[in-house]
Amino acid sequence: MRIRPARRPELPLLQDIESAAGEPFREVGMPAVADDEPPPLALLENYRRDGRCWVSADETSDLPVGYLIADRVDGAAHIEQISVDPAAARRGVGRALIDHLAGWAEAEGLTALTLTTFAEVPWNAPYYARLGFRTLADDELGDGLRGIRSQEAEHGLDRWPRVCMRRDLPTVTSK
Repeated sequence: MRIRPARRPELPLLQDIESAAGEPFREVGMPAVADDEPPPLALLENYRRDGRCWVSADETSDLPVGYLIADRVDGAAHIEQISVDPAAARRGVGRALIDHLAGWAEAEGLTALTLTTFAEVPWNAPYYARLGFRTLADDELGDGLRGIRSQEAEHGLDRWPRVCMRRDLPTVTSK
């Protein structure tokens, strides 16, 4: 697999990946999450144009099988969305995208990766914990993460337990 910036003509494919990645939520009693609309093309284009939208491309077809979009929040690279087509799941696609983001974040001088996720969905918080993320206590949240959680609550995502998570990045010391 190859991680690269998304291309504008691929943005509808990212929406398709998002919709497909939502389907497993139906199986765990979260149909509203499964039915949630994918990010609008204009929003994806903003991330792409700003250099904050990456895809994991199939080595043969060069078509995306997963994607990640990120923001800068509270001095960290915040994973706004990461989705992998279920047909490509369990192949390290998500891990590769997150590791790519970590490299980008370090180059940008950011100190950590953050995300918000469902606490009890096996491919959410437990998965991110295996990748080195830890759950943040409420008093560890910066204003940016608090704002994101507030927006998620308004969107109805608090019907299921949610958490903010963080993975610190190695600090670079000069010699």
